[in-house]
Amino acid sequence: MSVSVPSDTQRWRCVQCGNLTRFDVTRTVRSCDYLHFDLSGASRTEEHEILNETVEQVRCRWCDTVDSVEIVDRPAAEELVAAENGAERE
Repeated sequence: MSVSVPSDTQRWRCVQCGNLTRFDVTRTVRSCDYLHFDLSGASRTEEHEILNETVEQVRCRWCDTVDSVEIVDRPAAEELVAAENGAERE
């Protein structure tokens, strides 16, 4: 079973505890990498392309639940700035 991945305007949220920032994500990735080997045999990845990615499980780091993670909209940047400015005034 695969889990939906948030878009650029969305994020994960744990329904159980409200966590928005800490998740263990189990995923399967199929990729194509360009490796550059030096003369000693050591390598480094110079290009990395993800061909296919499946998120299998998202676990909340705070309350350790798996089946309570949902996708919610991210607040707009203006809302974040306003919230931060309001918190500074208090």
